[in-house]
Amino acid sequence: MATAVIGVIVLIALYFALRGVVRHWRGEGSCCGGGGEIVAPPKKELNGTIVGEKIIDISGMTCGNCKIRVEQALDAIDGAAAEVNLHHNRATLKMTREVSDDEIRQSLAGSGYEITAIRTK
Repeated sequence: MATAVIGVIVLIALYFALRGVVRHWRGEGSCCGGGGEIVAPPKKELNGTIVGEKIIDISGMTCGNCKIRVEQALDAIDGAAAEVNLHHNRATLKMTREVSDDEIRQSLAGSGYEITAIRTK
C-alpha cells in the first residue's frame, strides 16, 4: 500500500516537472527574466541595399527571452539587422555595410551568450 502511494506521488511530481519543461522550451516560463508573455520589440528595418549576410552560431540561448536579447544586441550594430532561430542556435545578420566579426563579437560580449562560429552566407 505504501509503495502505491509513493508511486502516485512520484507520478504527480513527474507530471508537473514535464509540464514545466515543455513550458520552458516554448518560452512560456520565467527563464532569463521572463515570467509571462514575451513581448518582442518591432523588427529592425534596414534602409539601403543589403550587401551581405553572415550566419552566427550562438550557444547559451534557451528561451524566447534569450532570442529577443540576442536580436536586440545584434540589431544595435549600425547597418545590420538580425533574425535569431532559437531551435538551431543561430542568427542571420543582414548588412547594409560590411560588419567585421569583431564588431559582432563585441555586440554580445558579456551577455552570457557565446559565439561559436561566424560564416559569410
